[in-house]
Amino acid sequence: MTKHSSATVREPHVNRTTRTATIINALKQRALSVLNDESIDPESRAIIRYALETNDPWLAKLVRRAEAGDSSQTPEINEPNSSEMIEALTDTICGAGDRAAAALFVLMGTLQNSTEPKVLANTAKHFAFTRCGELNVFGMVDAQIAVVEGELLAS
Repeated sequence: MTKHSSATVREPHVNRTTRTATIINALKQRALSVLNDESIDPESRAIIRYALETNDPWLAKLVRRAEAGDSSQTPEINEPNSSEMIEALTDTICGAGDRAAAALFVLMGTLQNSTEPKVLANTAKHFAFTRCGELNVFGMVDAQIAVVEGELLAS
């Protein structure tokens, strides 16, 4: 090929974004606009912030609900009172009291016997994130300050 002048080396498409990347970027932009929207309740914004940080598969549905003004961020589950039960179990587990281990076993059994274990697990994750944030908000702030301080002093 080096002897023929008509042959050229193909350059990779560096600036070309795939359709999937475009959709994901648009979803992230929508999520960021929801996070900056003060009219949306703080709990819903916290759930969306966590879903954005963890690349949660429910992010699109959560953003859509928030943009529509639906404040019930927990996805619908077909099992009766499961959302309330998951919230109570998560609250007990995060409280780290005497009943935390028992609540964890009940939660694990509930997930195992559920027809929609992924939905229940995501629900528990969102409740746990919100509850732990409420219990340890100053610890989280202190940890973030330490990270920022370390980055500033490293420069």
